[in-house]
Amino acid sequence: LFSLLLFDSRVSNGCTNFLVTRGASTDGSVMITYAADSHTLYGELYFWPSKDWPAGSMLDVYDWDTGKFMGKIPQVSHTWSVVGNINEHQVAIGETTYGGREELSNQPGAIMDYGSLIFIALQRSKTAREAIEVMTSLVENYGYASSGESFSIADPNEVWIMEMIGKGEGEKGAVWV
Repeated sequence: LFSLLLFDSRVSNGCTNFLVTRGASTDGSVMITYAADSHTLYGELYFWPSKDWPAGSMLDVYDWDTGKFMGKIPQVSHTWSVVGNINEHQVAIGETTYGGREELSNQPGAIMDYGSLIFIALQRSKTAREAIEVMTSLVENYGYASSGESFSIADPNEVWIMEMIGKGEGEKGAVWV
C-alpha cells in the first residue's frame, strides 16, 4: 500500500475558504480566511488609497491573473482604501475557483474577471451586502470573464458566500447565488 501511495501523482489544486458567522464564534466575531493554491501569488499585497475622482473619470480594468487590458468602466466619485483583500470599512473578500462548465466562461467582450470584481467591490463598498450588489451589477453591465468562483464576503456583522459562473457565449452577465 505504501508503495502505491508513493507513485500516486495526482495533484490537488484547490483554494480554501473558511467562513465563520457571529453565531458560530465564541466572541461574536465574523471571520473569513482564504488560502490560494497559486504558487505565483505568494507575497503579493495590493494597496489602493481612498480617493475622490472627478466627474466623468473612467477606470481601466485589467485581468487580475494576466494583466491583460479588458476595457473601461465609469469610475465612482469616491473610492475606499484597500489593503490586501480588506478595505477601510472592514469589508473583506476571498475566493475559491471551482471552474465549472467551460462553455459558460466564454463571453466575448466581457471585461469583469473575478479579481477585478473583488478589488473594485472593495473600493466601492461599506458593507458585505453592498459588495454583493456592486459585483452583481458589474457583471450584469460588463459581462463575466472568468470561470466558476465562490466568493467569501464579510464585514464586521455578516458573512456571505456567493457562487458565480458566466452565462456562456452570447449572454452577458453571470448566474449567481
